[in-house]
Amino acid sequence: MDGWRALNPWPAIFARHAQHVVLIHFPIALFVTGVALDWLGRWSRRRTIAHASYTNLLAAAWSTLPAFATGLLAWRLQLEGARLEGVLLLHLLLALASGVMIWIVWALHYRARRQREALPPYRWAVELLGVGFVMLTGHLGGVLSGVNGPG
Repeated sequence: MDGWRALNPWPAIFARHAQHVVLIHFPIALFVTGVALDWLGRWSRRRTIAHASYTNLLAAAWSTLPAFATGLLAWRLQLEGARLEGVLLLHLLLALASGVMIWIVWALHYRARRQREALPPYRWAVELLGVGFVMLTGHLGGVLSGVNGPG
């Protein structure tokens, strides 16, 4: 029976903070991949790559919702609603900015597809800024969890 306990994944899956740590990787990976595919699609001028980029950006935008929800739950449950200050406050603000940027990038792509127009040239700057926010947010999340330094 002791061997079964070692293989039992349920305590890790249903830990009070584990869901955010798992779910947050989806919007990060989908967004960064969507941006990379957008750049690759523009360079190669292949519509299939542009469609893959759009699909990744759409999935990234929607996956921010459970990531936000579980982040707030982790703050309330794991950190017991600790006062928002320092790295925790900065992580929350950058997470909000990252989420907004992900939705803006997707909206630019959606609008261009719906109106059958070319994507605006300023999207490169918006995408790059969004990736920067996502990277900073992820780094601070790693600091808070103890992965990227003391936490």
